[in-house]
Amino acid sequence: MLCVRLLLLPLCLLSTLPPGVNGEAAGGCGYQACPAVKPGMLNVHLVPHTHDDVGWLKTVDQYYYGGHTDIQRAGVQYILDSVIPQLQADPAKRFIYVEVAFFHLWWQHQSDSMKTLVKQLVSEGRLEFVNGGWCMNDEATTHYNSIIDQMTLGFQFLNDTFGECGRPRVAWHIDPFGHSREQASLFAQMGFDGFFFGRLDYQDKQNRENLKEMEQVWRASANLPKPNGDLFTGVLPNGYNPPSKLCWDVLCSDEPIKDDKDMDEYNVDEIVSYFIQTAHQQAKHYRANHIIMTMGSDFHFQNADMWYTNLDKLIKYVNAAQNNGSDVNVLYSTPSCYLYELNKANLTWSVKADDFFPYADGAHQFWTGYFTSRPAFKRYERLSNNLLQVSRAAIHRF
Repeated sequence: MLCVRLLLLPLCLLSTLPPGVNGEAAGGCGYQACPAVKPGMLNVHLVPHTHDDVGWLKTVDQYYYGGHTDIQRAGVQYILDSVIPQLQADPAKRFIYVEVAFFHLWWQHQSDSMKTLVKQLVSEGRLEFVNGGWCMNDEATTHYNSIIDQMTLGFQFLNDTFGECGRPRVAWHIDPFGHSREQASLFAQMGFDGFFFGRLDYQDKQNRENLKEMEQVWRASANLPKPNGDLFTGVLPNGYNPPSKLCWDVLCSDEPIKDDKDMDEYNVDEIVSYFIQTAHQQAKHYRANHIIMTMGSDFHFQNADMWYTNLDKLIKYVNAAQNNGSDVNVLYSTPSCYLYELNKANLTWSVKADDFFPYADGAHQFWTGYFTSRPAFKRYERLSNNLLQVSRAAIHRF
């Protein structure tokens, strides 16, 4: 089996940065903003996030404003309005955002004071952009022209608005139905340090869990000189959802953490025990003493207080269990900070060179119908993109 070491120059150049204390960052953005971890313990990186489809069951505008709740209860403006005050109030908290189409729309409606606050949060690494495209594109039926265009549109906005601190360092494709080698090659050439996704064939996932190959280096190009087409790639443990029983959104129905000992329904000990057990079970499938848990899902954090209140309690009580011999350390984190710790672990990773297609989430449940569905719409998009490229060439020529 071909194996390589994960050696990311941007990460290595930052290896001498002073660590943060009490879970807080050392200062700055990017890898400088990563919180302190505890060597020798199982460090669980909690990643608060939301996945906001740029058009699915509703139109983009309906999703942003929260219209047609009879179809789906989802309003992106409330997510950002709710998360920002939480980040402002606590330097330890983190949040990642992905879909620039929605963030750009929200940004246009903000006051100068709010824009200043958000820029501060980005500059301190407390609000971090990942992926950074206008949307999260499909990987099976798309053309590279369109992929590059939509990613460029998002990158330009982030760079113009936030500068270097707005640059995404991690590719984040948690919802596409399978993953192509060509997409990984494009991500590598765009300068990403790593790539995380949530969906892969259920049998492939089971095999990878057994072999501890949920994370590896994807050699995404046979033509580019090594390592220009190589990209560290990780499979997330729960798709992009929280672990079972640990979902604390308005759209969830799990029990909150009840920490009043005078209550009959006091459940701190139960949840702490369950979380530690869940963390150890997940760690059996990964190779480092760091694991990642996605805390969020589709259009979560419309009321961020529900999530953060329970996450604060989870971190407090799980870490307190260290006094009784627990080896689990929990912290607010981001995918890039998780990647940073994997790089510092200096492990050797296996290499993959083919696709993650087709995708099936169960026996006889292949997600391949969209390869050929809506042909008229796909043709319209392809011809429109061709016209765009011709127009660009003409403008630049004359």
